[in-house]
Amino acid sequence: MIHISSPDLKGQETAYVTEAVESTWISSAGKFVSEFESAFADLVGVRHAIATNNGTTALHLALAALGIGPGDEVVVPALTYIATANAVTYCGATPVLADVDLATMNLDPGDFERRVTSRTRAVIPVHLYGQPADMQSICAVARAHDVVVVEDAAEAHGATIDGRAVGSIGDVGAFSFFGNKIVTTGEGGAVTTDDDELAARLRLLRGQGMDPERRYWFSTVGFNYRMTNVAAAIGLAQLERISSLLKRRREIGQLYERTLRGMPRVIRPAEIPGATRVDWLYTVRIDGFDSDRRNALIAAMAADGIETRPVFYPLHLMPPYLGEVGAHPAAERAGAEGISLPTHTLLSDAEVGIVCESLSRHVSRLAE
Repeated sequence: MIHISSPDLKGQETAYVTEAVESTWISSAGKFVSEFESAFADLVGVRHAIATNNGTTALHLALAALGIGPGDEVVVPALTYIATANAVTYCGATPVLADVDLATMNLDPGDFERRVTSRTRAVIPVHLYGQPADMQSICAVARAHDVVVVEDAAEAHGATIDGRAVGSIGDVGAFSFFGNKIVTTGEGGAVTTDDDELAARLRLLRGQGMDPERRYWFSTVGFNYRMTNVAAAIGLAQLERISSLLKRRREIGQLYERTLRGMPRVIRPAEIPGATRVDWLYTVRIDGFDSDRRNALIAAMAADGIETRPVFYPLHLMPPYLGEVGAHPAAERAGAEGISLPTHTLLSDAEVGIVCESLSRHVSRLAE
């Protein structure tokens, strides 16, 4: 089986985890947490990275620290992993869905602006599959309407726009370090910001609201969203090799680009001027396919021993956020046509060729 994702743990991960275990600091205290936070802040180019126990709690923590709550609206793209909207719902606020740009599958700035009301407090652009969103346009709309920008960079470690790392462009960023992400801690997340006051608020809420100057005195209701020292040990080892991990992903992405160029019906990821995507998952669209034919393609490739994934279902088609069919046409089309191909640093060039051959053969057959 050629798996869609596999963690690359060939660095100091085992040594650092062993050190954490032998030190007996295996919970949320220990040197690896602070070292990981510092290294990740350097990668993103911000003053603060606040480590959390997963990417969803990172998003929730960011919104909670910003004071998002009942009566507020937060604009989110209709095409994203459901955690983006769930984090808004956890706060008692209302996620307002906006359509995406079909070429990038990211938030459409124009539709974002059409969704703004007097209750809109924030927007969450998602850098889907490692493709940076149009942050210049999104931030311009946000500034015009006094809306806070929370970047969901869960899938985009190392992606940049005009040389700036995603997660450093909005008011705050949120990342995931799940086992299939570019940087993994097994389970984990982080919130990034340059705002000192906001960072202090994030740290306060992350640790149950305990006053940092008065142990076991709780000044507010917080959460237990802390990352463990063991998880941070894995993450620190990953960050030591981030340049080589990103380099190999670029090589794999470029090989897919060359091999799939000109292949009928296969629409490759868009190249955005000034943006550097990171191909968390190399994701294509099969022009004219509906979800049934796309799912048949996934099943056929699985029979060839190749694991793939459908693009996320649009949020407004699922029970928690059910809305009008046709209200977000680009999201619906991308959700039906999209398929993610195996993308990880342990993938060989030969395996990329096998994936492309299988894709081409089954697309041709299913298109008839």
